[in-house]
Amino acid sequence: MISDAIVLLVLSQIPGLGPARINTLRKHIGCSFALFDTPTEDLARVPGIGLKLAETMTGFLRNSRTLETAKQSAERQLSLLDRYGAALITIDDPLYPPLLREIFDPPPYLFVRGTIKPAHAPCVSVVGTRKATQYGRKAVEHICRDLVTEGFTIVSGLAYGIDMAAHKTALEHNGQTIAFLAGGVDNPHTDPAGKIWPRIIEQGAIVSEEWLESSIIPAKFPKRNRLIAGLSKGTLIVESDTKGGALITASYALDQNREVFAVPGSIFSHTSSGTNALIEKGHAKLVATAEDIVAELCLSRHSTRQSAEKKNPAITPAEKNVLDHLDEEPIHIDLLAEKAAMDPSALLVHLFELELKHLAEQQPGQFFRKSV
Repeated sequence: MISDAIVLLVLSQIPGLGPARINTLRKHIGCSFALFDTPTEDLARVPGIGLKLAETMTGFLRNSRTLETAKQSAERQLSLLDRYGAALITIDDPLYPPLLREIFDPPPYLFVRGTIKPAHAPCVSVVGTRKATQYGRKAVEHICRDLVTEGFTIVSGLAYGIDMAAHKTALEHNGQTIAFLAGGVDNPHTDPAGKIWPRIIEQGAIVSEEWLESSIIPAKFPKRNRLIAGLSKGTLIVESDTKGGALITASYALDQNREVFAVPGSIFSHTSSGTNALIEKGHAKLVATAEDIVAELCLSRHSTRQSAEKKNPAITPAEKNVLDHLDEEPIHIDLLAEKAAMDPSALLVHLFELELKHLAEQQPGQFFRKSV
């Protein structure tokens, strides 16, 4: 209801009232305009409020000028929704992600562009460094591709590096993905040219608890990270320094009693020092494949026939012949043609088909290898 949304938006403007306290007020007093007239003594008895904050609230809500300004600001947010093709979903809305409701401080409302329905499917968050290496991107592609095939929604933060790789992989394999922003959903600032966020809206959603047209400040990023972890049954960390933002997401996931996974990296790689430390301390489970994550989450898989075909695509006898002579170590096309007893021009056609089926991949210099 519009009135509920306005009440929540007004409450969020009161100093000292964060998501947890707003939700407590909503549960104990309700979410109607009558809350604005609640006596100070009754507000003070609400768990987590107390007399001092109750007095701040009544001072704010009983001041006609302050209250009117707050209402106008809330109404303006609602008027901006159409401009940006967005929706405001309150915590009582059936569309609100059920898993997100379970965290300590779920947002009382979410701004959404796209459809939030993918959040009702099993979700895995994938986060990591903005300075992703080729190894990190390859690991993301390898794992996210199979997670999507298994029906998972990929959640991340639309940051440069690992986050972008996770979203892109989901989109490329016709999967669903959700991006949480630290600013308003009107401003996907890491993708100003719109190379990826319009497709995310088509195959999922861009979501934020921050107001439309609000500024982006550093303090909003940790807040955003708690939502990335909160929406998901598990969080995967791929490449992170020991002080990386991805470790904040991992910390939230642990606090929320969710599973944390990490892809190990080289002991010589600075970008993997954080992920390796998570594994060493027992804070994250080492994973190398999507199957490691699916098995740990103990989810029964209801893969469609199409999904099964993506994972185990049919191959012709000629393609099988080529595949039998490929290994994880790259081999030059001339040597491969000799081993497979095949004309190089025909071999290229079969290799192309195997690449489309994600069974083979080309390396520089006309070298080919079996997909990892």
